[in-house]
Amino acid sequence: MTELVLIRVTGADRPGVTATISSILAQYDVTIMDIGQAEIHDTLSLGILAAIPSRAESAPVLKDVLFKVHELGLSVSFTPVTPESYEHWVAQQGKPRHIITLLARTIEAGAIARVTSIAAEHGLNIDQINRLSGRVPLDNVADTTRACVEFSVRGAADQATMRAQFLEAANEMGVDIAFQEDDMFRRTRRLVCFDMDSTLIEAEVIDELAHAAGVGEQVAEITERAMQGELDFTQSFEQRVALLKGLSGDVLEGIAERLPVTEGAERLISNLRALGYKTAILSGGFNYFGRYLQKRLGIDYVFANELEMEDNLVTGRVTGRVVDGQRKAELLRELAKQEGIRLEQTIAVGDGANDLPMLSIAGLGIAFRAKPLVRENAKHSISTLGLDGILYLLGYHDRDIH
Repeated sequence: MTELVLIRVTGADRPGVTATISSILAQYDVTIMDIGQAEIHDTLSLGILAAIPSRAESAPVLKDVLFKVHELGLSVSFTPVTPESYEHWVAQQGKPRHIITLLARTIEAGAIARVTSIAAEHGLNIDQINRLSGRVPLDNVADTTRACVEFSVRGAADQATMRAQFLEAANEMGVDIAFQEDDMFRRTRRLVCFDMDSTLIEAEVIDELAHAAGVGEQVAEITERAMQGELDFTQSFEQRVALLKGLSGDVLEGIAERLPVTEGAERLISNLRALGYKTAILSGGFNYFGRYLQKRLGIDYVFANELEMEDNLVTGRVTGRVVDGQRKAELLRELAKQEGIRLEQTIAVGDGANDLPMLSIAGLGIAFRAKPLVRENAKHSISTLGLDGILYLLGYHDRDIH
């Protein structure tokens, strides 16, 4: 009768450990039923579930492994596994799988404890824990670092309840926690659509134009109320644009050149391009500034509002249909169709209430440094890191990207 034994090897990591042990097992025609290996701070943890055939007694096999492991200066333990335990393990493979991503400037033990406690409350089993961020020197300044730990979990869970608990925990601890299905679409997303103002850039362009026109306070008040969802976007937009009447078109270039690009935007988009993603700006702002960013960052598509000009003066109107929240969602659908992909393969990123329609239909909708209303209604949010934190939600390690 085949004997199942779980072999655990720990100690200082070095090349060739797995090769050496598996070679010993191969001499006895052992079948590997499961294998996993992790390395933390040059310390190895290797697990092998070995099925030793009846024609080979387990004692000589384990004795050879024991001698070789001690020769390598490592530790080993052997645990018998019953057929019933093994069959129970096999039966778990059909359960739903999810990814929990913890992001922060630095990750404290309390954040790990909170995340894993919530997972345990919902009966989720952690299969793997991986650090996606790079190694950080001790003297690094905390506000410039990136830290990310990814948990692969298995089991059924009420996603809405878990997201609400994770959002509450994230707000209390000043971290970000994402909870998403681990399915085929997570690895096949191909289109990323961004809001522009306060997302790709750390400014509201219409506020900058308003300051140049001498109506900054009036426009800023309307902008804030619209972003909080207190005003209809289209009506508030028309009110703000009307206040710009008479502004010289000469000021637009200077404002564009001074726009502060959001932390991580250039790194994110350059990597997305290298990985074959298409990118788009879907903005309730203005085409002039969208096209400027398109050229600077290398973005594929831009859809925004066209500021009407006469004799190089702003008329206080826009031409064509206003790009509001509903229009952003329509554009996302149209671009997905044009690219020949499903909505599940799209990503939408925004900060305001008018971004919620596209965030809700995208395969991965991310509220970025968003208002509380938006964070509460979006499935995912990032507030502690720059835009390049999105790469972690896609499962990329720092070592994979530049």
